[in-house]
Amino acid sequence: MENPSKAAFLTPFSANGSGARSLYHYFGSLRLQLLLCLAIGVFFPIFLYIRGDLSVLQTNAAAINSSIAATLCTTVAVLAVKKFGEFPGTIGARYIGPALAGSYSVAVAAILLARAPYSGALLSLTFVGSLIVRFVIGALERRREESPYYLVPGGSIDRIRRDLGFASITIDKPCIPSEPDAVIVADLHHDHTPEWERAFAMAVLHGIGVYHYKQVWEAQTGKVRIEHLSENSLGSLIPSNSYAKAKRAIDILLTLAVLPLLVLPMALTALLIRLDSPGSVFFRQERIGYRGRAFRVLKFRTMREEAPLRADAQQDKAVDAAITRDGDDRITRIGRFLRQTRIDELPQLYNILRGEMSWIGPRPEARPLSEWYEREIPFYSYRHIVRPGITGWAQVNQGHVAGIREVHDKLRYDFYYIKNFSMWIDLVVLFKTVVVVIRGIGAK
Repeated sequence: MENPSKAAFLTPFSANGSGARSLYHYFGSLRLQLLLCLAIGVFFPIFLYIRGDLSVLQTNAAAINSSIAATLCTTVAVLAVKKFGEFPGTIGARYIGPALAGSYSVAVAAILLARAPYSGALLSLTFVGSLIVRFVIGALERRREESPYYLVPGGSIDRIRRDLGFASITIDKPCIPSEPDAVIVADLHHDHTPEWERAFAMAVLHGIGVYHYKQVWEAQTGKVRIEHLSENSLGSLIPSNSYAKAKRAIDILLTLAVLPLLVLPMALTALLIRLDSPGSVFFRQERIGYRGRAFRVLKFRTMREEAPLRADAQQDKAVDAAITRDGDDRITRIGRFLRQTRIDELPQLYNILRGEMSWIGPRPEARPLSEWYEREIPFYSYRHIVRPGITGWAQVNQGHVAGIREVHDKLRYDFYYIKNFSMWIDLVVLFKTVVVVIRGIGAK
C-alpha cells in the first residue's frame, strides 16, 4: 500500500547525500561476491592443499589443472547466480548449488575427456568452500523486494499500484530518495515538468535508478504488456539471431547426447501404455510452430483414443477436444503419471532433431486452439518468432492453461521470454523445470 507519510525520508535533489550504505547493500555487489568466493572459497583451500608451498603450483600438473578449473567454475557460477536473481520469481540463493554443481560437472567432464591429470580432493575442497561462502553471502545480501519504490505522479503511473499492489511511496515534489537502493518509478512517456526532468537526471548521477513503470511491471511479474507490440531490448521485434543459431546447435548436440540414455526408459513407457489401454503408443497432433508453420508433434499417448472429428465438425467442438480440462476423464491411469512427470513429452526429441521444436521455448498449440487464439488475441502469432519448446517460461511460472483469459496471461509470459531471449533465461527455465518435475505441479 502507498505510504505518503514516509515522504520525510526523502531529501531534495540538490542535497549532496547518498545515504549510509548498509552492510546488506555491499554484499549485493557482484565484485565483492566474486572476490570473497575466490579468496575464501577457492584460493584458501588451494593454499591449505599445497601447505603453503607455492612451488607445487609450478610442478604439480594435477594441482595446476584443478586450481584453474576451480577458479573458472566458481567465477562462472557466481556470475550465473547473480544473473538468475534478476529474473522475476527467482531467488538467486536457490541456484547456488545447481550453478556450482553444473559448472564443476562440466569442468570434470572436460578434464576426463582430455585425460588431463587432476586432484579430486582439491576440486572437492574448493567446491565445498565456494558453496559455503556463496550461501553466507546469500544470507547477508539484501533482496530487491526489500528496497523501496518511489512513484512519481503523472501519466499511467497508477497502473503499477493497481496491478501489483506492492508497497510504494509517492513523491509529491521533485526530489530524490536518500536510500542508495531506492528506485524511482515514473511514466517516462508522460510530459513531466522541467523540475521533474532535472530531478531524474540528478537521481541517476547519485546512483539511484529511474525506471519506466512498464519495466518495473515486467521485472516484478515476468510478463510483458501486450497492448501493442513492444520492441525488445535489442531495439527490434526480432530476437537475437546469433543466439538462435547457437541454441539450435545446442539443441541438436544435447538431443543426440541424451537419446542413448533414454532409449530403454522410452521403450518401457511404450510397453506400459500398450498394456494399460488399447490404441497407439504415440499421440500425433498438428500444431503451429516456428514462424507459423504447421507440424505434427509426437508424444506418448496419455488419453483414450476417440473417433476423429469429421472434417465438417464445428470449430467449437474441435477447440473443446484440443483442451485438457482439470480432472479430464479421458486421461488413462498410466497417462496421469506420464503427464505429472512430463515423460509423455520425451518423443518430442524427434521434433527437435527435425528443427520443428527446441528444448526451451513457448509451447506449441494445436491448430484449432491456435486459430481460435489468433481471432481472440491481437498479436498472438508473434509468439511463433522463436521455435516452440518442450518446456518454457510460461510453463514454469503459470502451468497448464485452458481458458482465453489464462491464455492472454500466458501470452504475456511468452512475450517476456522472447523479449529476453538469451542463454540466461533458458538456464533459469531449465532449473525451474527440474523443480516443477520433481514437485509434479502444473500438469493436467
